[in-house]
Order: sequence, then structure tokens, then C-alpha cells
Amino acid sequence: MRGKSQLSGVEKAALVRRLEAGEPASRLALEAGVLAKSLYQWAAAHRAFGAAGLNRKRGRKPGGRAAAAMASSPDAIAAAARPPDERESAQSRIAELERLVGRQQADLDFFREALRSWDEKRRASDAPICSPSSKK
Repeated sequence: MRGKSQLSGVEKAALVRRLEAGEPASRLALEAGVLAKSLYQWAAAHRAFGAAGLNRKRGRKPGGRAAAAMASSPDAIAAAARPPDERESAQSRIAELERLVGRQQADLDFFREALRSWDEKRRASDAPICSPSSKK
């Protein structure tokens, strides 16, 4: 039997289409030289992640167990199976940018206040702008 890594994504997609069209998994598996279990796994991955699901790598995923648990949750699978809606993705991008602007505004306010406080302390003490040790 050939390993599933020896089939390309295109070949796997063709097998999944034939399986979903009603051809027996045992016959397809024998013809392709793979296990019938693999066909069912590819079909599930194709339903959940589209064509990209057929080329997923085995082993540890970036982010560890938490990321894998999030990716395998029913909501994540349903979201990945749904074609991306342009308006939905634009709204999420806008929300992300608004959060970024909010963080930057908070940083600006903090540094503006720190600078104002530093100026007041310097003026109150009549300290020179630079110390004699820093002059050359």
C-alpha cells in the first residue's frame, strides 16, 4: 500500500469527490493503494478545511495543544468550512485596526503625561538641561 504522503492534493481531492459521489471506499482504496480509513479522513478534512485540508502535515502544530484544541472545535471547523465572506473579513480587520489604534492612543497619552511631569519637575528644581558630567 502506498502511504498517504505519496498522493498529491489533487489526487486526494479526486478520490474524495468519487467517494462523495457514492463509489465504494474499499474499491477506491484498492485502486489508489491506500487504506479506506485514509479516504474517510481525507473526506472529513476536505469538508472541514477545503482543499488545504488534504495537505495538512502530521505531528505537532504551532501553538501546542491549545491551538490544536481551538482548531478542532466545532465552531472553528464550521468557520473554516464556510467560504470567507468579504464583508465579514473586512469587519474583523477593521476591529483589529481599531484595537491597535486604541493601544497606540493609550501609549501616546502615557508618554505625553510622563513628558509633562518630567518638564514640571525640571522647571520646579531649576536644574540645567544637561549635567556637567555629560559636557565635554
